[in-house]
Amino acid sequence: MRRIFIVYNPRSSRFCDVKDEVLNHLTKLKGYIVGKYEVKPTDVDKNSTQFSKLLKDGDIVISAGGDATGVISANAILNSNKDVTLAVLPYGNFNDLARTLGATKFENLEITCSDIKTAKYYPLEIIVDGKHFRYATCYVTIGMTAEAVPLFDEPKTRKKLQKGHKSSWRSYIYLMKWYFKNRHKKVFIPEFKLNGKIQSKKVSDYAAVNGRFMCRVMKGGHDYRDPKVFRSVTDRLTNFWRLFGLMTKSILVRTPGNETTGDILEFIQPSTVSLQAEGEYYTFKNVKKIEVRKSKKFLKVIQN
Repeated sequence: MRRIFIVYNPRSSRFCDVKDEVLNHLTKLKGYIVGKYEVKPTDVDKNSTQFSKLLKDGDIVISAGGDATGVISANAILNSNKDVTLAVLPYGNFNDLARTLGATKFENLEITCSDIKTAKYYPLEIIVDGKHFRYATCYVTIGMTAEAVPLFDEPKTRKKLQKGHKSSWRSYIYLMKWYFKNRHKKVFIPEFKLNGKIQSKKVSDYAAVNGRFMCRVMKGGHDYRDPKVFRSVTDRLTNFWRLFGLMTKSILVRTPGNETTGDILEFIQPSTVSLQAEGEYYTFKNVKKIEVRKSKKFLKVIQN
């Protein structure tokens, strides 16, 4: 009998909805063995490694949460090297991955037939100093935008988001407050070369965009369908008007960037650098090189 795993985070801002709309209705999944994976309070990499050990060929994984839960599920599948199918339900603040795949409700998820329609999704892979770090489904940022992410892990912020989880604009208000308070406090990306070309010392951010959305309102493209290319951009976003211009283009047209088959960021000196993928951040120390490229592996996702 085929197995289904529901992945959820009991500490997330929308867990009450996950419990009411998903976990309480698992009996509707007829003809399957249903398992649950509860995200542990550690990090993406430890969770994905632990979950990957449970997976077998033919499994279906349903991520019921935000982008963090989605990236844990995706990394677990890719690390398992098993033939596993992924579906993502939108229960987060931004839901970039769910919206890229075509957000749906649990009761509308078509997994009751043996002939499930699937599509290939080609994520990004992050390599740090020659070693695999993590897969990213929709986007990667390095610099100031990555350093802002820990704001959402603060207990005070999380409580307020739980009260107003229906609107992502509350998240943007917190981000803007952080931005005006911190944008001139430090150099966010140490001096570096991008694909062999030295970058301006004023560059504060690097971004690689692979999915249809970035932070909900910023538009991407369909690079996740392409096994070779994605778009990337660098900019000085500590300047408010440059940030305003980028956001305007991203919301109305598409996030600016150049098509690339892979980027290599080489730091002039071993550096401390913050990186985030789908809202999950990590700070590297004494890092020399970060590479962002298309993964040689693909995700098999349920086509809604």
